[in-house]
Amino acid sequence: MRYRHALSAIALAAAPAALHAQPSYLDLTVNDVGIAIGDAPRVTGLRINFRDRYLERVNGVNLTVWTPYQATGDVRGLAIGVPATGAFNIDGLAVGIAGVGAENRLRGIAIAPIGAGAGEEITGLLIGGIGAGSGGRVTGIAITGIGVGAGQEVRGAMIGGIGVGAGGRLRGLGIGGVGVGAGDDVEGLMIAGVGVGSGGRIRGISIAGVGVGAGEGVTGVTIAGVGIGSGGEVRGLSIAGAGVGAPKLSGIVITAIGAGTVDFNGGVLAPIYFRIERDGSMRGVSVSAFNRLSGVQHGLTIGVLNIAEELRGLQIGLLNIARRNPSGRRVLPIVNWGSRD
Repeated sequence: MRYRHALSAIALAAAPAALHAQPSYLDLTVNDVGIAIGDAPRVTGLRINFRDRYLERVNGVNLTVWTPYQATGDVRGLAIGVPATGAFNIDGLAVGIAGVGAENRLRGIAIAPIGAGAGEEITGLLIGGIGAGSGGRVTGIAITGIGVGAGQEVRGAMIGGIGVGAGGRLRGLGIGGVGVGAGDDVEGLMIAGVGVGSGGRIRGISIAGVGVGAGEGVTGVTIAGVGIGSGGEVRGLSIAGAGVGAPKLSGIVITAIGAGTVDFNGGVLAPIYFRIERDGSMRGVSVSAFNRLSGVQHGLTIGVLNIAEELRGLQIGLLNIARRNPSGRRVLPIVNWGSRD
């Protein structure tokens, strides 16, 4: 008798917990099609709930009043949340008075005055008052008041009031009030109030109020208020308010102060100075007050003072120095020339 009473007491005590573990909702559906009010797991039609916990699948409209206990299930269609809506996957239109979030994937259109985010992937049109971000990829169009970012790749047209960034590649259009950057390559049109940067290569058109820099190379049209630099080659049209520097420069370089490199191929206009580092080479034309070439000059330099370690071209300036020329032509005014290549 004692054991029977004990088992009965355990069963009664466990009953409320068991009931609590089951979803509670008003089911107005037929074979899950129709309207459900409460935490219905599966609905095709309209589902209205205070706060999601048991969501498995909604095809249609999922309307919630509070953020989910945890982001589970898939919503295909329209997801509306106050203050936020969320699920494991959202495909369609998601609107949160504050935010929109998906544990895995968010595809379609997301509108959130604060922000939108996903654990793995965001694809489509995103409008966030503060930001939009993904642990994986962001693809499509994103417009935010502060920033757009992804742990892996960003592709499409991205506008962030402060910045746009990717842990991997950034491709397309990137506009940041402060900066645009990626850990890997940057390709496309990038505009930043301060800087554009890449841990890999930059290809395309880059415009920055202060500087543009890349670890491996810059190719295309590059315009910076102060400077342009790279650990690799800078190729194309480069215009900088102060200077341009890289181990190799190719194309047209225009600066307000100077430029420096080891190997140069193209044309440079640098009012103050142009420098070739030791054992480097220059092929093309340089117009600068001071052309200092500590290597081999192939081509033409025009300036006030022109110095070349080895001259295989032509110097035009007030004073021209070619250190390895024959003794009678090492220092000449107006014009100096060297041997042919």
